[in-house]
Amino acid sequence: MNETPRDADDPIEPHAPQRPGGSPDSGAAPTAVHAPAEAEVQVAAPVAPTDDRTADVDDPWGSAFRRIMGGNLVMAVLAILTSLVVGGILIAATDERVQETAGYFFARPGDMLSAVWTAVSGAYLALFQGAVLNFAAADRGFIYLIKPLTDTLNFATPLIAAGLGVALAFRVGLFNIGGRGQMLWAAAASAWVGFAFQMPPILHVIVAILVGIAAGAIWAGIAGALKAYTGAHEVISTIMLNFVAFWFITWMLRTPGLLQNPGGNNPISPPMPETAILPSIFGPPFVLHWGFLLSVLAVIVCAWLINRSNLGFQFRAVGYNASAALNAGMNVKRLTVYAMLLSGAFMGLAGAQQVTGAVTTGFTAGIDAGIGFDAITVALLGGSTPWGTFFAGLLFGAFKAGGFRMQAAEGVPVDIILVVQSFIVLFIAAPPLVRAMFGLPQPGRKSRRQRRDEAALAAMTQQKGAQS
Repeated sequence: MNETPRDADDPIEPHAPQRPGGSPDSGAAPTAVHAPAEAEVQVAAPVAPTDDRTADVDDPWGSAFRRIMGGNLVMAVLAILTSLVVGGILIAATDERVQETAGYFFARPGDMLSAVWTAVSGAYLALFQGAVLNFAAADRGFIYLIKPLTDTLNFATPLIAAGLGVALAFRVGLFNIGGRGQMLWAAAASAWVGFAFQMPPILHVIVAILVGIAAGAIWAGIAGALKAYTGAHEVISTIMLNFVAFWFITWMLRTPGLLQNPGGNNPISPPMPETAILPSIFGPPFVLHWGFLLSVLAVIVCAWLINRSNLGFQFRAVGYNASAALNAGMNVKRLTVYAMLLSGAFMGLAGAQQVTGAVTTGFTAGIDAGIGFDAITVALLGGSTPWGTFFAGLLFGAFKAGGFRMQAAEGVPVDIILVVQSFIVLFIAAPPLVRAMFGLPQPGRKSRRQRRDEAALAAMTQQKGAQS
């Protein structure tokens, strides 16, 4: 077949798209030989890919900067710094010297600025010395220098374990705010094993902790079963279960023959024997006990469970898209119950640590000390990741340990620490607000793990559809 002769200046007609067999696509519209150059450019121009990896190739440094500045770590750091600034403003506003110098600010502004600096710096220095290193006690020896750090670890021990429970539930799309009830049942079960049975020293404390973990898991599993099989929202059910646990255990502590200390009228349990108490790691005067190492072990187990195990992949798949996970053949109801059981197990560990961590005078219904709700803040600040929750627990442990010294040394109300923690939650829960305050770029593409999980979930869904 003869081809139409062309001039050297004529544009070359692009070939029609080929099918796998080699024949031209019959649906393609014919193109004129002598079409205008503009039309030829439009046909021949490649379509820009929509994947955001194109931006990474064009500007790798800018793309990396956007991912870093839009990441969870930067958001957490900025939320903490902003909250400390807000706390500093409140410290200055409540200081008597600042209020006095504010009356003649325009006459001598330096006095007020100096008073503000003295109040804020003194308060945060006391916070540091009460939570990390006490330089004022360095002359008494190295032990007293680092004792505040061990106090921080001691306060962080149950926070880490409870935070893992909330973080695990978050990853499955559940909101476990029943930590108080789960911790109370765990503490009651551990205490009962402690004072009602006699066992060898090491075995006794291990059994007490395991029973507490099981009690917390069972109490959370009730909410998980209600969610899976009746559709009851876990927020409502866990809140109600908190009240059930609190008042039921309060009744048991006031009833002779149950949990009440024999011979007394106060709602308190019998004291724990020495065999059922976690020993101190370093001995007196340190209060840090072996429960901290159990929390570190719990972080490692939780990280492996979420990131490395098949069950963790199913948890993440349900958290990403429960409908897609169901279409892929996953039993979403059963996974919901499993997730709440494991979440309650971590909460139970926190409750068991509270009652076996050198508590020799018995426990009351307030033994949870608000940890069940603080765990929500810890999990949010940690980005619902195990190691993020670990470091967030250390931070809030430092707040607790340093807050008392800040109040004793500088007269700053310890409630200021609670205000700082509340603002941290506010800023963590409102990322657009932090980005707007600091001019940060919007977050880029999804993480590599999330893209891989979504691709695997899509492949499983297609395979399930092909089989059906």
